[in-house]
This record gives sequence, C-alpha cells and structure tokens, in this order.
Amino acid sequence: MARFFVDMPLSEDSVVVLPETVVRHVQVLRLREGEALTLFNGQGGEYVATLTQLDKRHAECTVSRHDPVSRESPIWLGLAQAISSGDRMDFTLQKGVEMGVSVFQPLAAQRSVVKLAGERADKRLQRWQEIVIAACEQSGRTVIPRVLPILTVSEWLASRQAASVQLLLSPLGTRSLQDIAQRPASAWLMAGPEGGYTPEEEGAALAAGWTPLRLGPRILRTETAALAAVSAMQTVWGDYALS
Repeated sequence: MARFFVDMPLSEDSVVVLPETVVRHVQVLRLREGEALTLFNGQGGEYVATLTQLDKRHAECTVSRHDPVSRESPIWLGLAQAISSGDRMDFTLQKGVEMGVSVFQPLAAQRSVVKLAGERADKRLQRWQEIVIAACEQSGRTVIPRVLPILTVSEWLASRQAASVQLLLSPLGTRSLQDIAQRPASAWLMAGPEGGYTPEEEGAALAAGWTPLRLGPRILRTETAALAAVSAMQTVWGDYALS
C-alpha cells in the first residue's frame, strides 16, 4: 500500500486534499481512484484512506480509520554526524532513519570537506529533512526525526545535550558497547567526517564527558561508521535485540 506523509491534521471519516508533492508521487505510482493508501502526519499512528478524486494536479482521499501503531525504537538515539561530502551524508540520513535514529545533528567539523553557511546551508537542511521524510514513508515510521540546524563541534559540545549515554566514535577508543551493560533510556552518538575529528575536537569531546567508543580493529569510512554503530546499539539495547 502506498504510504505518504502529509503535514496537516488527520481524522477518521474526513476528506483530505493531498499536497502537491504527494499528488506528484501518486501520479508517478500510477495510482487510481478507489485504491487504498496510508497517510501519516508525524503526530502518532497512521491512517488508512481511499483515493476518491485524482486529476493532473489535484487529488483527494477519504480517511476511513486510524491505526495507533508505533514503530519507534525502545531507545532514543540521537546522531551527531559531521558533514560528509557527495551523497554520503544523504545515505547516512536515509539509513539512519531506517535504523531508528530519533534526531540528527549535522556538525561542521574542521575536517569536513563540505562547508555550508547562509542560504546554502538552509537549502541543504531542507533537502536533508526531505530525505528523512521519504525514508519514513518507506520504512513505516510514524514519527519524523528532525534534522537540527548545523553547529560547529564546539557549539555542539557547549549545548550540553542531555542523554543517559554520550558516545564518541574514535579509532583510539578503548570502550565497547558491551562495557555498558544496562540499556540506557537515551543515547547520543557522535561520528566524524572524512579523516575523523582533529585531536583538538576529540579532546574537547572527552573533556565534556563523552565516552570514546571503538568499533573493532578496522578503520571505517564516515558513511559506514555511524550506521555500524547505530546497528550495534540497536542489537545490544534496542529493537533488534527484541525482534
């Protein structure tokens, strides 16, 4: 069943005029009047609806029922990812959503190849949020993870984001997830760019109380490291372990 995010109130037995972006997707999928689809607005659960009217630039559907399903991870996971180049950042966001990341914090690290500011940064943030929404539509999530405004590493560390566990991916780390036996209620993961964090950035994170985490003896690329860590965290603490 086709599944779409709509940023509007939804209720049973209501008629919904679909946004233009959703209409385009409906056209691409070649849906027809009378076909069922699923809508969600990020406020919890999802809605079963029927496409009742479809024109080239206009579509309406009737909502029949609400399903209060939740597919969120039992552990709240925040990913502070240093901005990577090319499509690596897009890939990290997309797969992070699929793996259950709750919020994304892009970091402008000293070794980040891509430098974003002003209007360029605003457009990139909008693009990243669109990628997150599309990943939620595909993966069945009913809550939309937010992509936070870009911060430098020093700004991020000064913001003192609270979590039960704060982990810094580091090839020099000596701790493993098995060292943290009890499942935390929440966790932040901080992952570096190509080339990793500078010694100064890593030292500042350690001084701020972040725990250096090592994922085995091999050096992982930036687009691999965070996702491997999130997968391991879900296996040790989250819904992978419960499946």
